[in-house]
Amino acid sequence: MSRHFQVTFDARDPRALSAFWREALGYEYPAPPGVELPEGADPLAAWDEFLERAGVPEDQRNAASALEDPDGSGPRVLFQRVPEDKTAKNRVHLDVRAAPGLEGEERMAALEAACGRLVALGATRLGRFEPAPPMSYGFIVMADPEGNEFCLD
Repeated sequence: MSRHFQVTFDARDPRALSAFWREALGYEYPAPPGVELPEGADPLAAWDEFLERAGVPEDQRNAASALEDPDGSGPRVLFQRVPEDKTAKNRVHLDVRAAPGLEGEERMAALEAACGRLVALGATRLGRFEPAPPMSYGFIVMADPEGNEFCLD
């Protein structure tokens, strides 16, 4: 039997990092527990109101932030505040499937377009690896705004 899992990022600023990954993955912020969000409502404003009503001190309200796949098929992503900065290369990273089914120049063009969009959101481009079939169809290595490496694949 398979298990559901969550991917957790340590972060200096969980809310800001979750905003980047929300755009990168097309995920959504979940509503606070017991809160029904009307269409078009701001989920972050709902969380601010929820935490205030719960008596969470303002300096603790950015301790965590979460994202969920709107289709319900991908893992939940949690961002938790930690006191230390990132100091080494990730041992695990995400591959963002930005060009599924594409090959050659068409694939690399799609990856470059995705790269440009993510750089505009605060990511850093670290390197491009050209196609070398059959072992690799090409990919771009990037880092999110807090330096966590990921690949556009």
